[in-house]
Amino acid sequence: MATLGEVMKYGVSVDWLRGLSAAMVLLLPVVAAAESYGDRPEIKTFIDDMVVRHQFDRQQLQQQFDQVQKKQRIIDAMSRPAEKTKNWGEYQDIFIKPQRIRKGVKFWQENSEALAAAEKQFGVPAEMIVAIIGVETNYGGNKGSWRVMDALATLAFDYPDQDNKKYVERRKTFFTKELEHFLLLAREQQRDPLTLKGSYAGAMGYGQFMPSSYRRYATDFDGDGFTDIWENKRDAIGSVANYFLEHGWRAGEPVTSRNRVAKGYDKSVLNLSRSKRKAAGLTVADLAEKGYTPVQQVESTLLAGAIKLQGKKGAEFWMGFNNFYVITRYNTSIKYAMAVHQLSQQIAAAKAAAEV
Repeated sequence: MATLGEVMKYGVSVDWLRGLSAAMVLLLPVVAAAESYGDRPEIKTFIDDMVVRHQFDRQQLQQQFDQVQKKQRIIDAMSRPAEKTKNWGEYQDIFIKPQRIRKGVKFWQENSEALAAAEKQFGVPAEMIVAIIGVETNYGGNKGSWRVMDALATLAFDYPDQDNKKYVERRKTFFTKELEHFLLLAREQQRDPLTLKGSYAGAMGYGQFMPSSYRRYATDFDGDGFTDIWENKRDAIGSVANYFLEHGWRAGEPVTSRNRVAKGYDKSVLNLSRSKRKAAGLTVADLAEKGYTPVQQVESTLLAGAIKLQGKKGAEFWMGFNNFYVITRYNTSIKYAMAVHQLSQQIAAAKAAAEV
């Protein structure tokens, strides 16, 4: 999936070291050379698997893993994502601000033909595609500076154990599989995997697709025979739209509505996880019986979820519909999905105002 687009990082800066005097540098302790991933038993097992199942060249893979490095700053970043450390009001300020809106309008104007074509083919509004790219990479300005192979290996083989062993094992399985997909992707695109860069989570390109999502959902939208979301904006635009369509986006349906809440509203249905919300199968009519009424007029039979966020002026109540939860397939955070949606609305409004 896209995106985890999916992770961020750390360490002593070069500028800081340059600021030290020569005498101080001499006093710094000697740092032992980092352990080579290529020497580790679990990596050798992984290489064996890639050779047997995918016919990779063993010597070449071994040489590549000899150069892969554990990155502690990646582990640190994964441990403190903004979605968990900031409330909605604080999170909102990261992405919904004048400069990002202006740049979104500019990106839309510069890529209007591709965005119109994607909206027509996939049914995903141009402003939503623009907002995703804006949130993920600031319209391509920050596609990530980590070697993807370092990021995925670190998260697959060196993420620390926690009390929840089941969660740790699930994470390891996920990133090991993504490392497999990444090496397959690099081979398919005839690229050196050690040169490809992305986020601290291993997400890549304008839309920050994880390797498995790149291979499954990225599309050659300009028809040149090569699917490139690293540098080709048209392919990136089509790929984001295709990802949304493949995950259930419904053209013309609403995304969210503010909610009115009745006294004694049922708190047990708020902010349900994807699995619990799906199992509950609540409609707008069902939520009305539980004390939630959407401000805008929507079909009572639409499936919906009740949302509560801590905003700048206190609690905010929302109703999320199918398309809102499609956004969460990009990033499971409700705050992320709301930021993308609200940014898309403000970009659309600013573009319309500029064209008057």
